Amino acid sequence: MSTPFWGPDFDALQQQDPEIAGVVLSELDRLRGGLQLIASENLTSPAVLAALGSTLSNKYAEGYPGRRYYGGCQVVDVAEEIGIARTKELFGAEHANLQPHSGASANLAAYAAFAKPGDTVLAMDLKQGGHLTHGSKVNFSGQWFNAVSYTVREDSELIDYDQVRDLAREHRPKIIIAGATAYPRLIDFKAFREIADEVGAIFMVDAAHFIGLVAGKAIPSPVSYADVVTATTHKVLRGPRGGMILSRAEHAKAIDKAVFPFSQGGPLMHSVAAKAVAMKEASTPAYQAYTAQVIANAQALAKSLEAEGMRAVSGGTDTHLALIDLRPIGVTGSEAEARSDAARITLNKNAIPYDPAPPMKPSGIRVGSPSVTTQGMVESDMAEIGRLLGRAVKAEQGTPAGDAELAEVAEAVSALVARNPAYPRP
Repeated sequence: MSTPFWGPDFDALQQQDPEIAGVVLSELDRLRGGLQLIASENLTSPAVLAALGSTLSNKYAEGYPGRRYYGGCQVVDVAEEIGIARTKELFGAEHANLQPHSGASANLAAYAAFAKPGDTVLAMDLKQGGHLTHGSKVNFSGQWFNAVSYTVREDSELIDYDQVRDLAREHRPKIIIAGATAYPRLIDFKAFREIADEVGAIFMVDAAHFIGLVAGKAIPSPVSYADVVTATTHKVLRGPRGGMILSRAEHAKAIDKAVFPFSQGGPLMHSVAAKAVAMKEASTPAYQAYTAQVIANAQALAKSLEAEGMRAVSGGTDTHLALIDLRPIGVTGSEAEARSDAARITLNKNAIPYDPAPPMKPSGIRVGSPSVTTQGMVESDMAEIGRLLGRAVKAEQGTPAGDAELAEVAEAVSALVARNPAYPRP
């Protein structure tokens, strides 16, 4: 097993609970031994991990800085105030709330701030790249609200803004949501703003996937257009797993009440502090260079996969992720995920727009570049990853030849990540 890099506190864990210590070390080995192409994952810095593992975890702090329901919050107040100030400055936001435990929690609070159960919301169809919290019937958003879905065009696989406008005029939604989990192109926030204004709707952007690219000034920001922006603090932003909400000042009171006391109790102050650390890291020129490389790497990976016979949905990507149609090579997304995993390449199966296949055996995969870019990889590495991934996906797992091919790819992956390790040893 690998040696951890975070110091003496780990020694206490090894002594008191060797089973869990072993799990932690095994996960570190997994990260160091393979390629992480999950678009929604990244590798946080040791500084972020240090804040997460701090004594701030002990403190109950229901409420907000200066307005807590517990005593002894004078120290954690400072952490939250620093985080809020950094977040507002980084994104040019009038208000920021760092307490949501996740992106889904942030979305729940945004709904609560502006709508009531039974109200209509307009958002992207889950089957075409949207998120569970955008109106799926298995989620609170689809059970509590009247969800209307817009789609992408069949010919271009881009958002159909004419359809969005027509649906908004027909249904007069309370909230219009832009944002997705498997849409590789830029979103026209100005067009959404104009549609929302026309029908008197709140314009909400779920920026969970791309907020890190916005922080690095690699893509346009939705903040000046939206009434409210929800996001995660991990993914490209490279902070701790968690959520946040940015809004106009006029909505600050409603947002804060919707987070606490409506949908959450005590905030996770160690996570809030870790978010503050991530915001400081994201404000640097080095982070801006990182986000530009994230996009360049995603584009290079998509191009490399197309050379392997796999089609990039919409023709490519403008962001950190690519959605890949595997039908040209006759492989399902679930087969590709399993074969890639055997070759030490982690990715996820994913439906493509107008997918004829069932959800658990979709026609595509989703790949992302945040983690490998954090490790220092560049376009030439993406070309190699594309070739390795092509070999893995096409290998017939369970046959002697296929298993031998996957073993060879795994060896090549090990050599590649050895040159660009996750969490390099000091």
